[in-house]
Amino acid sequence: QGKGLFATKNIRKGETVFVERPVVSSQFLWNALYNYRACDHCLRALETAEENAQRLLGKSSLVLPYPEQCSIRKDLHQQCPRCQVTYCSAECKQAALEQYHQVLCLGASRDDPTHPLNKLQEAWRNIHYPPETSSIMLMARMVATVKQAKDKEWWIKAFSQFCNKTANEEEEIVHKLLGDKFKGQLELLRLLFTEALYDEHLSRWFTPEGFRSLFALVGTNGQGIGTSSLSQWVHACDALDLPMLQREELDAFIDQLYKDIEKESGEFLNCEGSGLYVLQSCCNHSCIPNAETSFPENNFLLHLTALEDIEAGEEICISYLDCCQRERSRHSRNKILRENYLFTCSCPKCLAQADDADVTSDEEEEGEGETDDAELEDEMTDV
Repeated sequence: QGKGLFATKNIRKGETVFVERPVVSSQFLWNALYNYRACDHCLRALETAEENAQRLLGKSSLVLPYPEQCSIRKDLHQQCPRCQVTYCSAECKQAALEQYHQVLCLGASRDDPTHPLNKLQEAWRNIHYPPETSSIMLMARMVATVKQAKDKEWWIKAFSQFCNKTANEEEEIVHKLLGDKFKGQLELLRLLFTEALYDEHLSRWFTPEGFRSLFALVGTNGQGIGTSSLSQWVHACDALDLPMLQREELDAFIDQLYKDIEKESGEFLNCEGSGLYVLQSCCNHSCIPNAETSFPENNFLLHLTALEDIEAGEEICISYLDCCQRERSRHSRNKILRENYLFTCSCPKCLAQADDADVTSDEEEEGEGETDDAELEDEMTDV
């Protein structure tokens, strides 16, 4: 778990606890597979809300009402002149260049399959089908950040504050992506990672044990980031002060739009990635959290919002599980938490259910006849 974060003042339900920028972030490689386009630095969606809806719906003739509620400014978009990755603004382009992009810029080799960085990304795609839960490129940006930095020790110290345990010796739990069945894949990734990015200052990160620690760091601390210009447009429309009839018409339009999109495109609607957040990583887990994270600005800025009143001195807890996982049995919840975060939960909900039988939820029982690999469908897969 995290180190623990406690309220320094009384916080009311719905109030923003803090807004945080990541130390480093990266969009998932499979965004491109689904033709999602996000700023290569801040993950802001690059499509307008209308373009986003048209693509997800497969209907180029769709017109969204209130287009002025979309905040995407295409006239501000810029590309790296060497490798053509796209940014939402000159500020993001410059920030990326100053922090890590000089090391990671592929230049004219962007389509060369033999370039070490392209080999690394292709290996990750083959090993890890979507949806990703961590990203090899998040690790690459960590290395590139240190390589470019004048004060390398400051950045190494910044990254070392994140938990990077590969196992919890007390409870004999090993991170599920570091088990015996993935040894060959991890070694392949390590060798490609070393070929693409080796740096003397970070030599420990490239050793077998150091690479495992780095992998565990992004696996246990990486916060998923989801951005969507359509979602932001919907929130902006919700805030409009409209006459009752217009409000009902707009709400009905939006409800139908989401139903049609779900039928056409399924659940993956956002541009997605992951980032490392210092404050957020300090938050411990609870199956009945009193705060939640969101990305309302359509970029990597994380907002932590109170789900209920939190008194000064009270611990601020988030859930490491999604809404569906939180509704599962205590046994199922702890199986996920042990495999991904190396601890057994003792929140009030889990303590209250401590005497329940150790049976998995209905959703998991349905799949018990499947192989272990099927359980890991959203994790590593065989090469």
